[in-house]
Amino acid sequence: MSTMPRPRPPHLQRQVTQHGRVAWYVRIGKGRRVRIRAPFGSPEFDTEYQAALTGAARPQAKGEAVGSLSWLIARYRETAAWSALSAATRKHRECIFKQVLATAGGQPFTRIDTATVAAGRDRRAHTPDQARHFLDALRIPWTEEHVAKYQARWPLGTRQRVWLDVLLYSGLRRGDAVRYGRQHVQGGIGRIKTEKSRGAVTAVVPVLPVLAETLATGPCGDLTFIVGADGKPFTKESFGNAFRDACRAAGVPGSAHGVRKIAATTAANNGATTAQLRALFGWTDDRMAALYTRTADRERLGREAGRMLENAERTSIPSPWGKVRAAEPKSQG
Repeated sequence: MSTMPRPRPPHLQRQVTQHGRVAWYVRIGKGRRVRIRAPFGSPEFDTEYQAALTGAARPQAKGEAVGSLSWLIARYRETAAWSALSAATRKHRECIFKQVLATAGGQPFTRIDTATVAAGRDRRAHTPDQARHFLDALRIPWTEEHVAKYQARWPLGTRQRVWLDVLLYSGLRRGDAVRYGRQHVQGGIGRIKTEKSRGAVTAVVPVLPVLAETLATGPCGDLTFIVGADGKPFTKESFGNAFRDACRAAGVPGSAHGVRKIAATTAANNGATTAQLRALFGWTDDRMAALYTRTADRERLGREAGRMLENAERTSIPSPWGKVRAAEPKSQG
């Protein structure tokens, strides 16, 4: 008798990336997914699985202090954004991470500011490609956990909360978000010509109930939703600095661009089409939108296919126990 397959533990999800790698996640209901890094079937895997079920902290690697840059990059490797990268891109970024962690891995990531990153870029100025890849590697995207932590530090009624929610629920670039105000909204729909397209493209932004509540609570300005301590609008450069300070105070790595990435990921995961993403985020072609929809579609299809595996060992019609009797020849009468 053949051995029956062992049932999968509760809440454990299997995902195959576009590069054929298997990733394991724990997700309870509609909660956030927790990546299991250890090899499947190992004692370490079971330890991480149990920690994910109970909400306990994931066992830390040797020399990996919570809140350090090393810890942050390890969390980044657990995200869907990392899994969606090609093998070549991951390999290239690992080389950059290795160099960075060798000198700054033990430092709190909140101490790594714009000046620190700029200095690393300038040290690679003689090789422009390396400098560009260095910046790309350090633009670690936001996660749902980062959003929750920021919102806990900056509740409704703070200007810092307005900053995040405008970015998160509009998907606007920093240069457009600092110009966005009540004059752009009619009938619950915001429309603003994007700075990057020099006004050629209009981003269409529905004002969701969660954002409407934030804006009603404020504080906001007369012409822009996002304002500083003096109630006046920001330039995009000054807003970038102020937002990083707010992120640092909340203990999260952050930039306005990173929030835009998680907004696009969320929209795609909720079923937004390429055309819808283009309209919402103001992209002029399908390339960026298709990147997010491909990743979301791959995950959706993988989950649907996973449910089909439940019948992998069975046929649609059970075979008889006895031998099948040969059909009798038809009479020729």
